[in-house]
Amino acid sequence: MPADVKAIVVSGNGTNCEREVANACRLAGAGTVDIVHLSRLLSGEVSLHDYHFLNFAGGFLDGDDLGSAKAGANRLRYAEVKTSGKPFIEEILRFVENGNLVMGVCNGFQLMVKMGLLPGLGHDYHTQSATLTVNDNGRFEDRWVYLKVDQKSPCVFTRGLTGIYLPVRHGEGKFVVEDPQVLAQIENEHLAPLKYSDAAYIAPAREFPLNPNGSMNSIAAISDPSGRLFGLMPHPEAYLHRTHHPRWTRETLPEEGMGLWLYKNAIDFIRNEVL
Repeated sequence: MPADVKAIVVSGNGTNCEREVANACRLAGAGTVDIVHLSRLLSGEVSLHDYHFLNFAGGFLDGDDLGSAKAGANRLRYAEVKTSGKPFIEEILRFVENGNLVMGVCNGFQLMVKMGLLPGLGHDYHTQSATLTVNDNGRFEDRWVYLKVDQKSPCVFTRGLTGIYLPVRHGEGKFVVEDPQVLAQIENEHLAPLKYSDAAYIAPAREFPLNPNGSMNSIAAISDPSGRLFGLMPHPEAYLHRTHHPRWTRETLPEEGMGLWLYKNAIDFIRNEVL
């Protein structure tokens, strides 16, 4: 029998997509999938190190009252785990050092960026070098987008893919950096594995609505240099089956939704290269 891949999905403080993410992990082949409230991790009741795949689901952390995921990022950076006395960010970094995977979707992506986990240039996971801010049109966007895959990216989640079609649901999804050198390094190291594109997955989309938020360089996702930390604004957990597609009654589609591909790549990587 294949080794048991264990996935954890963090819930609480405003997340609302944890069940969909857990379902994606199960469908992708994870043997154990637990939805765990953050309070149980901070109390030490549950240990992150019993798992191989950490998921930060989408939602509205702390009501987005202080900016999407900023309060949550500060909580994870400074809140101590009761049993160790160390900030939770240190537990995450040890989890990463052990070769495991981390994925953040939408609010979870914002969380990873604002903690400094992404883009992790030079393997610096402490310094925030980018952010996700208010969409250019000033509105919440709920639409489907085309995403071109950078096949030179080290990202393990997008291996073997060329293009993917997923929904976005966010009001603060615009990826920006202040330092042009940071953006240049992201591009030079191929750390933007997904970019908003045209329907043929060829040309990056810079204009609305193909680019729903005005992200710099059409960036929809970021990977760290190891390829094991990954965050994206679109929701892969929202397209796991053909009936999730907005045109499923009008088009002939594969049974398996495109979003599942990212989770399958993650589970396969863990099974083949971590366990």
